[in-house]
Amino acid sequence: MKNIAFIILVVLCLGCNDKHRGPGKDQVKGNGHGHHKDGQPKHGSANAYMHQSSFEDLIERFESPERDSYQHPQKVLEYLGDIQGQTIVDIGAGSGYFSVKLAEKGAIVIAADVDDKFQEFLKNRIEKNSLRNIETRKIPYDSPNLKEKEADMVLIVNTYHHIENRSDYFAKVKKGTKPNGELVIIDFFKSETPVGPPLDHKLPIDIVVNELKKAGYTSFTVNVDLLPYQYIIKAK
Repeated sequence: MKNIAFIILVVLCLGCNDKHRGPGKDQVKGNGHGHHKDGQPKHGSANAYMHQSSFEDLIERFESPERDSYQHPQKVLEYLGDIQGQTIVDIGAGSGYFSVKLAEKGAIVIAADVDDKFQEFLKNRIEKNSLRNIETRKIPYDSPNLKEKEADMVLIVNTYHHIENRSDYFAKVKKGTKPNGELVIIDFFKSETPVGPPLDHKLPIDIVVNELKKAGYTSFTVNVDLLPYQYIIKAK
């Protein structure tokens, strides 16, 4: 019965609004970080697009009131439930927008990112705010660098579409998550929105769910109503 209920839930969520679903898999261009072996972004990749902006501009954008107005961080925190004492890994932590908020709510936070500048910025932010329940972790592009069963929750906000070889990557995420833990993905609808990456860098919900199934996830909850421009997927 649980499997039937889940199938109905996903079908309803995927079909509730065609603009949220976007084109099928064969129409999605690019599949992630898109980095050459030397670590430089491939032309046209989501990461190359992001790095067209300076580091200072990215910090300003990530921490802006404009982001607050569509990201609704308090709503997201409420949706995550009681996180007191939980070990949460924030992959693609960037400036620490969510990492700091999670720590302030009592979670034990690992703020993971591939970028040295973001990690240094966040270290200074942690020290300035005297936060003792948050640490930074530099990770490679192809691995979340998690110990086995290390996390109660893995959160990835506006970053899923940056990752390459996602099924392999999230199989590693699942291995690093406790048996009753969960993965939470927040990313942009596959539609034209006033914020977010270009349309061809966005991924529709059905593609994300299928990739996570290949990674070993079997249970999904999809929310398309909490945020104006983003969906939320909880996976176990």
